[in-house]
Amino acid sequence: MRKLYVLLLAAAVLLLGTPARAADNGNWAVFPAATGTDRRPYFYLSADPGATLTDKVTVTNKTAAPMSFRLYGADAYNTERDGGFAVRTQREPQHGVGAWTRPGRTAVTVPAHSSVTVPFTVTVPADAEPGDHPGALVALDEKVAKGRGDLAMGVQQAVGARVYLRIGGPAVPALAVENVSLSQHRPLVPGTGKSRTVISYTLHNRGNVTLDPKVELTAKGLFGRTLLSRALTRIPAELLPGQQVRLTEPWAGSPQLDWGDVRLTASAKGVTGSGGTSFLALPWLGLGVLVAALAAGVAGWRLRRVRGRRG
Repeated sequence: MRKLYVLLLAAAVLLLGTPARAADNGNWAVFPAATGTDRRPYFYLSADPGATLTDKVTVTNKTAAPMSFRLYGADAYNTERDGGFAVRTQREPQHGVGAWTRPGRTAVTVPAHSSVTVPFTVTVPADAEPGDHPGALVALDEKVAKGRGDLAMGVQQAVGARVYLRIGGPAVPALAVENVSLSQHRPLVPGTGKSRTVISYTLHNRGNVTLDPKVELTAKGLFGRTLLSRALTRIPAELLPGQQVRLTEPWAGSPQLDWGDVRLTASAKGVTGSGGTSFLALPWLGLGVLVAALAAGVAGWRLRRVRGRRG
């Protein structure tokens, strides 16, 4: 059987004013160990280079049968598709939290409707770079579920509790908007349909701390007329250090005849970055017909002059 290892990170969401919830996929949950009312949504850790931290993670089995897990640390990253929070699989290279985290046990069996708490250590290298190092403590189901379809692929699922580790030293936030481009779509005949433009850009965290970016989009036409001004919503909730994501924003009803520019301004934690590009919107079919008509008119005028001279 071919095996397709799919990592499903059931990331917990911290809602202001509500109790913290564990990372949970309905069958098992992974969360920071707690005593009494001391509940944490994620692991928030801080250390200096060369330090060693200790903590505990709890894995809860919600099913009616025992479950066996592979427990490991993993680095986090932003997905290419939408910039969501994701973590590396166990087979991928780890450089931060994933490389520095060592669970007390890597193989854990949890009885039905029970929980097991496992201690772990995070050993920070002496040369670790300052700033944020996000990751997760992941419980990977040892069982490979049977897939559907002719290929008979198998699926492994995992749940991870997020780890936000900050290494002491200078915090350097930096944000950039890069590689702005436009894809314009207009009707062949002006006025016979609606036009639209897809704006593509790269949002890049060039610093060493996690950012919660906001992006403003403006478009100005000829003579500085404001054509578009809005705050974008389809952006990552958090952009991890060093990560860059390619995003798109639709612009319905973009001009069919205009000349101007588009600018995106990103901001977070007192830093800003912007990027833009110019555009030229012309009804190319109509323009082509006009040019052809002018060319025909000039050719006819010249022909008439030549005939007049011969006569």
